Amino acid sequence: MARFRLRALAGTLVLASAASAQERPYTPALTCQTVRGLVERAGAVTLSTSANAYERVLRTGGACTGDTSAAPAFVPARDDPSCFAGYRCRQRNTDTSY
Repeated sequence: MARFRLRALAGTLVLASAASAQERPYTPALTCQTVRGLVERAGAVTLSTSANAYERVLRTGGACTGDTSAAPAFVPARDDPSCFAGYRCRQRNTDTSY
């Protein structure tokens, strides 16, 4: 009986961890330093910048590949409306017509 409870508890903890890992930190509720710390520790984080908007922010611009290039990512934070959080990858302009 104790083993069953232990397994049930372990399963619950795994599910709770997976659910929290999918959450997007809401930047307007965090300080700029906290936002930058999240990006620095994780290397890449999807941040919620409003109720309906989110974006992936990277620690370094070198992580952008293919037809993308790095651009500074400024997000709203509790103490700074233009907090530099890291870099976002943007599609390069591939239009060659003049």
